[in-house]
Amino acid sequence: MHEGRNRAWIVRGAGLALLLAAGAAEAQTKPEAAAPPAGPKLSIEGSFRTRLEGIDGQFRPKVDDSIAFISFRTLVAAKLQWDSLTIGGELMEARGYGEGHNSSVRASDVNTIEPLQAYASYKFRNVLGKKDSLTATAGRFTMTFGAQRLVARADFGNTFPSYLGVRADYKSKNKDELVLFWSHPMDALPNGGDGIYNNKFQLDHVNTGTVFYGADGNLADVGHKLSVGGYVYRLAEQDRPGYQTRDRRMVTFGLRLRRTPAKGKFDVEAEAALQRGTARLTTTATDRADFEVRAGFLHAEAGYTFSKRWTPRVSGFFDYASGGGGANGTYRRFDSLFGARRADYGPTSLFGPVGLANLVSPGVRIEATPSKRLDLMGAVRGLWLADRTDTFAFTSVRDKTGASGRHAGTEVEVRVRRSLIPNRLRFELGAAYLAKGRFLTQAPNAPHTGDARYGYADLVLKF
Repeated sequence: MHEGRNRAWIVRGAGLALLLAAGAAEAQTKPEAAAPPAGPKLSIEGSFRTRLEGIDGQFRPKVDDSIAFISFRTLVAAKLQWDSLTIGGELMEARGYGEGHNSSVRASDVNTIEPLQAYASYKFRNVLGKKDSLTATAGRFTMTFGAQRLVARADFGNTFPSYLGVRADYKSKNKDELVLFWSHPMDALPNGGDGIYNNKFQLDHVNTGTVFYGADGNLADVGHKLSVGGYVYRLAEQDRPGYQTRDRRMVTFGLRLRRTPAKGKFDVEAEAALQRGTARLTTTATDRADFEVRAGFLHAEAGYTFSKRWTPRVSGFFDYASGGGGANGTYRRFDSLFGARRADYGPTSLFGPVGLANLVSPGVRIEATPSKRLDLMGAVRGLWLADRTDTFAFTSVRDKTGASGRHAGTEVEVRVRRSLIPNRLRFELGAAYLAKGRFLTQAPNAPHTGDARYGYADLVLKF
């Protein structure tokens, strides 16, 4: 109890410090002509999404071979703005039906009537120079950094990760950015099979045993339309009554660069990160062995957008994420923290075998825009294990002996999106196919269900 109170005071103190520091910086700038304060403005917006999806030829062990799932998600966000002060909130309602008791549907798919965000923020202007700003925020909020690989508000899933804490966002005149944050992640509830299956109402819980904080910065243009960014994230967790963890205490630091795709231009994107610290292999109470974390990942991509009809973009990419754990007191499996997988690795939800863990994967992608209201995408990637004795990516399939080899298979994906009413109503149709390789067919716990086939249809209404 005392620890919880101390953490609460830390959050309040950190928020106050941010406000005081920003206020002091603002006081040093030259005064400008004061504009009459505007009255409060209330804005409300939201969306409703329904999705039908299904999978056959399951790749996960101990899960139904064929699963059909229909989900509904409603989001309503409100903001009350009064000059530089903003008070905001967002309500989420996420439900699902038809999946059965032995499905892969998890807490990330069902979260009924949840206050996803509730925060207050204040924007200071002309802090270090003209036309820059510093926004201090405290409360519960969602976060997205960079290409969303490690911290994201991922839209494909039915719910979003959120955090309770404080953050400070600085933005310069040239759109350079720096974010500092300190938070407790929220544990999504319900997280048990019956609660998820029955769409049980249960408010999320603040994970006071876990602290997630760090910094993320980005230079908008260092020349030739190239942006460069970097980050340092710290995750520290510990067990608490009724909640066991792997006691991860690690730092993730990385760099990224990107040149945005444009007609008749080559584009490039690269991101690399290392993880250092300690972690345990399991969450069992008897596991007290701390292993040294030495993990990393790399994403590299290059593409070209043609100036012709449909403006097709063709790109090639390569992903590597380290794997392996327990050998010689070292844990090498990369942890993707709170990142999203949809943009790089295909649909998630009932599908989602690929992600930043024990992965070697080259591939190609083609995108096209026949009209302002229609876009198409197709991708194919090969799949190998970085460490043949570790679990492959997010499949839960493992061969501790390494006898099943490294080849996991080939993943193919297609997607069509059509705007039925611009900025109001959108339809999306997608499919993915996992041609299982030797590892996913011969590993000891690999299900003998044939290749995996997945499809989904979305309808999104914005209001």
